[in-house]
Amino acid sequence: MAISKHLSNAQIYHIDDYGIQLSDLDRNAVKITKKLQNAGYQAYLVGGCVRDLLLGLHPKDFDVATNAEPEQIANVFNNCRLIGRRFRLAHLHFGRDVIEVATFRGPSGESQQTVNKKDKTSRVLKDGRLLRDNVYGTMEEDAWRRDFTVNALYLDPQTQTIIDFVNGMQDHQHKSLQLMGEPIARYKEDPVRLLRAIRFSAKLSFDIAPESETPIADMASLLKDIPAARLYEETLKLFLNKNACRVFELLQKYKLFEALFPQTEYSLLKAKTDAPLKMLKQAMLNTENRLKNEQGIAPYFMFAVLLWEPIRQISEKNHTKFTSDTLSLHAAANDVVSKQVSRIALPRRLTTPMREVWTMQPRFLKRVGIRSVRFLDHPRFRAAYDFMLLRSEIGEVDPEIAAWWTKIQTVSATQKKAMTRPPRSKRKPAKKADTEDDS
Repeated sequence: MAISKHLSNAQIYHIDDYGIQLSDLDRNAVKITKKLQNAGYQAYLVGGCVRDLLLGLHPKDFDVATNAEPEQIANVFNNCRLIGRRFRLAHLHFGRDVIEVATFRGPSGESQQTVNKKDKTSRVLKDGRLLRDNVYGTMEEDAWRRDFTVNALYLDPQTQTIIDFVNGMQDHQHKSLQLMGEPIARYKEDPVRLLRAIRFSAKLSFDIAPESETPIADMASLLKDIPAARLYEETLKLFLNKNACRVFELLQKYKLFEALFPQTEYSLLKAKTDAPLKMLKQAMLNTENRLKNEQGIAPYFMFAVLLWEPIRQISEKNHTKFTSDTLSLHAAANDVVSKQVSRIALPRRLTTPMREVWTMQPRFLKRVGIRSVRFLDHPRFRAAYDFMLLRSEIGEVDPEIAAWWTKIQTVSATQKKAMTRPPRSKRKPAKKADTEDDS
């Protein structure tokens, strides 16, 4: 097979040798590469989809890389929408399916702040952190500016080959997560790579290469400079996945959990037992099981668990200042959430149900009267109930209370009434009949 000039420095592998079939590829992504190539451009599937296909996994997303610039991509496709400032991207829409197409990027580094002559502000760095990068380059340069070698593999559906400029195939076979370039500089350039190293290590069961692993804990503080909105998206990827337990373990190991949830980490250190830590781990395990069973996950529930211990401790400390447990929890929630959103931009659509789940917890202690039955119809009851079960597992709630609320959801209306009837000793005595003789 003749090798194009732009592939002269690459190693070429045939997909058949690695158990990959054309039928494994997203047909819309394949159409995009073919149409771009027919228009005279280079175009390949790239990144995580190639990495996952080599593991026998079905990729969630298929991304395309090309030497066509965003405006040129838009000229080829009428279903194209250009997005982004930090990285200019093209999104091609096929109904609900969206394929991301990125132009090959040029090399990174402080010495090349303005490589693209058409745009003198195309690359902007501050303290080593890349703020904007619309510097275009060759395919090989694009490979070297990616984060990890196993994410820098390209697949050409037309020739059915995998193209490797960075020894990514070798690292893939050795299950090694190797950051390209000088690790400290690359982490400074984009500190989110610290989190990506953790997520990929957990997802792929790959070891982080020693030179890439060593600086992680010392550089965790760099995450405070990342926009809170971006950290929200990254946090969803970390915890709402089938490897949540391993992710949590690695985040704590490398001091990254403290960078994301400083109040929670502090409260875990202050806790008198390991019960709060057990609650977090159980929530991660429950998330894994639900996803493996193809059940939905409510992001607000996970964040409610992640922030519960600092709220519980503050509420307990200030309990005497309030007339009820509910008011104490409200105040603690306001304090904790206001500080957390400055680190991770939790949207109101999450913080509102989170507050409901927290402040509904005292209601599980009240099992007498019609209000207990009406509580079952609250739109947030199921989430609050699941939260209470987690608390019961670590001893925060009496197991008998948890069992009672589990049972009342399954019985008839008559039985519900009986279960919520006050004990005889607490019932008001019936009025005595008037038996006085009128005569």
